[in-house]
Amino acid sequence: MTRETFEARRESLRRLMYDKGLAALLISQPANRFYLSGFELHDCQCNESSGCLIITADGKDWLCTDSRYEEAACQLWPSERVFIYKGSSSETLNGLLKGLFRTAPVGIEAEHLSWGYVQRLESGLSLEAADGLVEKLRAVKDAEEIRLIEASVALNHKMLEWLPSILVPGNDEASAAWAIEKFYRENGASELAFPSIVAKDANAALPHYAPDEPAVFTEDCMVLVDEGCRLDRYCSDMTRTYWIGGRPEPRFTEMLERVQEAQRRAIAALRPGITGREVHKVAVDYFASCGMDAYFTHSLGHGVGLETHEGPRLSPRAVEPLVPGNIVTIEPGLYFPGWGGARWEHMAVITEDGCRVL
Repeated sequence: MTRETFEARRESLRRLMYDKGLAALLISQPANRFYLSGFELHDCQCNESSGCLIITADGKDWLCTDSRYEEAACQLWPSERVFIYKGSSSETLNGLLKGLFRTAPVGIEAEHLSWGYVQRLESGLSLEAADGLVEKLRAVKDAEEIRLIEASVALNHKMLEWLPSILVPGNDEASAAWAIEKFYRENGASELAFPSIVAKDANAALPHYAPDEPAVFTEDCMVLVDEGCRLDRYCSDMTRTYWIGGRPEPRFTEMLERVQEAQRRAIAALRPGITGREVHKVAVDYFASCGMDAYFTHSLGHGVGLETHEGPRLSPRAVEPLVPGNIVTIEPGLYFPGWGGARWEHMAVITEDGCRVL
């Protein structure tokens, strides 16, 4: 990404701020901060921050951080517009914002900030919740973002071609998850997009299973694997369900075929103008026709980009129409408690006349 790319994104955000009547917007969500500046995609942990941006209506933006990141900030941002705070960031930022916007409305990403932080920040200011503005921009990927996500997906496909070699009797869930992470890092990924899920038999009935005592693979068992990587900042996310051993049980074969058919129907429905709710319903209606809709327990899909889960959503609550440049997962699943489950996931980009599976 070039400096001009980030500047253009901030200009697009300014137009959304104008519609909201905001003099400034405090950007504290890490992926939003990176999207607008190229600065720090991750924060160290949930109770620490690498900094924030103050995007202003007049274009005199600020990158605010502490001394640990001063040099990195000045490599990306004009040094005279880098604000280094010490001590409490909320109280120090309050002073900066009051000096600039004492009476003008300042937007904050309220869903990202704690109530205590907002209380310390707001003294003498006119703060307004202004969530979702950057996310609206991030949901529509430009050509470069699509290229980067495709590269991440291509590495994911390469890993999936290799994966059956470690899904063998005697190996276990945790060892397989570690092998997946090693494969990604040895093949150019900077990190996992999220902790890999490797779930055997009844554990596969838990959509976001995390093992306490990893189960060992046996002859004639099912394994659900949900994984993804981050390559050049952008994520991929795919799920496959496997049978280890000889001929699969008929119940497993039927379950997996139903899941794959639900996915095929949903992908066929993806196009500009359709809502995420409508696409989700395509999968639900198919499962209902098979008498299995009660075993599909989550939304059909979500956006992927700088984060593994972002907008738009394919869910019963998603009423916004899809547009070209959206990238979503399509991941129907069936989960039978105490026995097992299956999920099958692809990623697709919405095009001018439909979609393209990545």
